[in-house]
Amino acid sequence: MKAWITKYALTTGIFEITAEITEHGSAYDMHSSFPTFYHGEGKEWHRTKESAIAKAEEMRRKKIASLKKQIERLEKLYFEEDD
Repeated sequence: MKAWITKYALTTGIFEITAEITEHGSAYDMHSSFPTFYHGEGKEWHRTKESAIAKAEEMRRKKIASLKKQIERLEKLYFEEDD
């Protein structure tokens, strides 16, 4: 079956694999040179491209919010010279 991988969506994008689904709900990519398991349907892998895109958008929004908080903390930070 086809599966769309979102585990690395923010760094390498969404990609499609041909996978076997295990009894525990993992997607197993046996067609690559290094067989890989992706755990958590709806988290690391998806059955539809639409679901994968929705997850990647959610990940993007959360990362942007996290970076904005980090920038805010850094902008409030200042350094003084000791007398």
